[in-house]
Amino acid sequence: MSVHFSFNTHRSINPPSEESLDKAGNLFYQGTNGSTIILIHGLTGSPRETAYLAIYLNRKGFTVVCPRLAKHGQPMDIFRKAKWQEFYASVRKVFLEREAAGDQSIFVSGLSVGALLALLLADEFKDRVKGVSCLSPILFFDGWNATKWRYLLPLGFYTPLKYYIFFKEEHPYGVKNEAVRERIHAYYHQRTVNDMGDVTKNGYPFYPIALLYQHYLLVKYLKTRIPFIQSPLQIIQAREDDMSSVKNAYAIRDTIASKIKEIVLLEDSYHVIVADQEREKVAAELDRFFSSLSSH
Repeated sequence: MSVHFSFNTHRSINPPSEESLDKAGNLFYQGTNGSTIILIHGLTGSPRETAYLAIYLNRKGFTVVCPRLAKHGQPMDIFRKAKWQEFYASVRKVFLEREAAGDQSIFVSGLSVGALLALLLADEFKDRVKGVSCLSPILFFDGWNATKWRYLLPLGFYTPLKYYIFFKEEHPYGVKNEAVRERIHAYYHQRTVNDMGDVTKNGYPFYPIALLYQHYLLVKYLKTRIPFIQSPLQIIQAREDDMSSVKNAYAIRDTIASKIKEIVLLEDSYHVIVADQEREKVAAELDRFFSSLSSH
């Protein structure tokens, strides 16, 4: 059974070369300025969605790692049973590996649910995470295109049905840029639950309710931790975010303990700001924020 639902699609406009992917499927770019940025893709996505930001920031001197979240790229029978703790473990592993490699200043950023995982990293490792940038964070679905189906989701959370109900990505795919949207549509409209295409590169065109339940559990836990997070914080979000309104950004900013915190609002994008009209501005804001912290 599948239910159609518009959720966040994950696309990188300029996909990286195969040489940029390590054996674990992570993107890695060695930098020169002594600082490292961990970029976390969104749920159902792939490291490739952060490729534009990664390449931009690497050209500014940063070492950039874009980890593949646990069970992403696996068949749906495996993917739909993943737990949020496994996603976080993927990020945590990369952080510890970069520390072991001798990286001194480590920053972290993530898109959508990836932004929440970035906050968890800052909570666990305190001052060892030098700064966090949340891109389109999604604590609750209240964007202008968030469907009425979201009110029925709890009915599927506590039954085995959650493993068999899927929402399909649909227009506008979280993207305002029409050319990118057309490219996404050309790929997604022919996909079915039994033929999802290359999910290792393009992410999943279907979103299992089971993972929405994991998102719910992740948010429930994160809300107990946000008041204790002290890492410098940046939040970048579109005013027209179709999945999560700017109330999400303010809810985090007004609860977190960070002394340094800022919100950057975009005027010409939807939810997937890493691949939309203002992706260059997003990259520049990340560079500005993290570079300012590197000089401290």
